[in-house]
Formats: sequence, C-alpha cells, structure tokens
Amino acid sequence: MNDFKGESIRKQLLQWYEEEKRDLPWRHSRDPYHIWISEVMLQQTRVDTVIPYYNRFTEAFPTMHDLAQAEEGELLKLWEGLGYYSRARNLQQGVREVLENYQATVPRTREEISSIRGIGPYTAGAILSIAYGVPEHAVDGNVMRVLSRLYAIDEDIAQPKTKKTFEHLVMAIIDHDDPSSFNQGLMELGAVICTPQKPKCLLCPVREQCSAFDQGLTNSLPIKTKKTKVKKVAYNGYMLQRADGKWLVEQRGEGLLAKMWQYPLIDSEQTNWTDEYGITWMEITNIGDVTHIFSHLKWEVNVFIGKVEIDTGKAYQGEWVTSEELDKLPLPVPIQKMRTLQSASN
Repeated sequence: MNDFKGESIRKQLLQWYEEEKRDLPWRHSRDPYHIWISEVMLQQTRVDTVIPYYNRFTEAFPTMHDLAQAEEGELLKLWEGLGYYSRARNLQQGVREVLENYQATVPRTREEISSIRGIGPYTAGAILSIAYGVPEHAVDGNVMRVLSRLYAIDEDIAQPKTKKTFEHLVMAIIDHDDPSSFNQGLMELGAVICTPQKPKCLLCPVREQCSAFDQGLTNSLPIKTKKTKVKKVAYNGYMLQRADGKWLVEQRGEGLLAKMWQYPLIDSEQTNWTDEYGITWMEITNIGDVTHIFSHLKWEVNVFIGKVEIDTGKAYQGEWVTSEELDKLPLPVPIQKMRTLQSASN
C-alpha cells in the first residue's frame, strides 16, 4: 500500500466533499436514529426518491419510541412505494431492540450495533462513522466502484468475498480525524462523479491518484458478473366493484410484499377463481397492462376493471372496502400502477 497515495486521496477527497457535497436532509443531523433511517431507505433506492420519504418518516416518527409504538399498517403506508418492505419491518424491530437492550442509545461499537435486526456491515459502518465519528468502513456498491478504479482492483465485486478486500482497504486509508466526511465523500464521489457509465473523470478530485484513469481502465472497472436472469410472472389483475361502490381487496401473506394490500392477482392461466371470492356475476373490461420488476421477478399484469355481484350469505376470501378506505391501505407499487392506469382510462 502506497501511504502517500492514501494521504493524497484523503486530502483531496475531504476538500472536494466539503465544497461540493449535496444538501441532503439527513446531512443536517448527527442523530444515529435519523442516520439509520436514511441509510436503510437509501439501500437500492435513488437519493431523489428517498428525500420526501425521509422527511415524512422522520416527521411521523421523530424518535425511536415513536417508531417502536407505530402500527404496522401506518409504517407500511409511509413506506409505500419504496419497495423492499422487509427493510421497514426490520428497522422497527431493530429500534425496539435498541430500546430494550441498549437503554434507547444506538450502540457505538461494530460488534454491538451489528447484533441489531436489519443492520449489516455497511449500515453499521455508516452509522458509526457519520453519527459518532468512529473510523469504521462503510462499503457499498459506490465505494467498491470508486476504489476499484482508484487502485485498479480487478476482483469481481459481485462476489461476497470481494467486499472484504475493500473493507480492509478503507480501514487502511480512512481519515481518523473525520471518518464521517471521508466515508460520505467516497459515497458522494461514486454517486455524482465516478458513475457506472461515462464517469466524469475530468471533474474528479482524485483523478491524479486514479490508477484506472492512468492506465486507461476506467471503462473496464469494476469487474462485475451479471445477475441471473429475472423470472417473469404473468397475472390478471382485477379491480372489481360491487353495487354499493366498494372494491375487492386482499392482504398478502408472508414473503414478497408481506401484509401489503392488493386487488386480486390471479395466475393468467387460472380460470376457475371467482368462487373463492363469492362472485356470482362479473362484467369486466380490459384497460391495459402494467409491469413491475423486483430484484428477482418481473410481474406482468393484464388489468381488468368491472362490476360484480356476490353471494352475501357466506364469508369468502378478500375484503370489500370503500375508495376512502382503500386510499389509507398500504399498497405495493404494482397496485398503485393499476390505479394510475384506471385513472388514465376514465
């Protein structure tokens, strides 16, 4: 390791970050709880998308006690549209663990903070360095991309074992006086300058220290093997309304989008399904289709809307709710897309 190179990177990175960092709401706080919220929300979500969610969430749950006591439906409604809803549940459970086991104080050591539900190595390092000023690594995809290029590292960043290489590297070059700005500077550099495609090398504050730039390897690093192919799942989605104006919805079970609410989504090849909901007559119209890609699945939903009659004498699957009640339920993005399609077709 070239100590002079690490020293130059620290100096230039910290100066650039201080002068050029974006004005983001969580950067106005050193509250470990607020930093925790922001880092969980930022996982697999764009910064511009997160900002309004973060503001609404911290307004609704300004303290850990507020979040710990929240109803799951309220929590999921505030998270609606961010996806990966297990993140929200783990955040609430983690906060409850802090209140119960750590006297309402987020731990200051990696060992302790890593024992909390939903806090992995990256989130632990981010909270410790940003909130507490502890020199700990916080390595995500942005950081691995930046360091791959700075040091011309040709290890496959898609492999879990490779992350250890970058964690050790960060600990070797991190600024011990200001680990918060150092870690955030690496993240910021990867977000706005050292981007996956067409990096802005001429604007980079550490270009002179970048081995990939010097060797003409910028476009070939980092090395990352492609993910497995996304599986397609086809549904017919039914927005069904009975005579009193109420809509048919149901709550999902465990697994993907657990406890979220949806219109009936029926396998496109299934035909005999109406009896499950007590439907005795149905007149529907096809209004188009929506798609939504999860990390491992692609939903293709053919959307129908219409009027139905039901057998009211028995209890059937699903619930009937008013439009006002539907607005208050936590709905996953594919269902929101169905509602948008409905509005556009009116």
